[in-house]
Amino acid sequence: MGNKFLQYFALTVAVIGAVNWGLVGFFDLNLVALLFGSMSWISRIIYGLVGLCGLYLLSFYGLVDREEGQGA
Repeated sequence: MGNKFLQYFALTVAVIGAVNWGLVGFFDLNLVALLFGSMSWISRIIYGLVGLCGLYLLSFYGLVDREEGQGA
């Protein structure tokens, strides 16, 4: 996992997605749909990016296991 830009990008997009879901859950406000339209092509790209970044971040579990094994 040497690509820092990809890691930070994926983490940032996943956090934005999490904030959007928090707004949906607490206030019934979908910020992506509000800004870009409900299921417009831009919205679909954003949702797809959030999903892909979430899948990529699953690999971070391997990092946690390696760090715990080193006695950090």
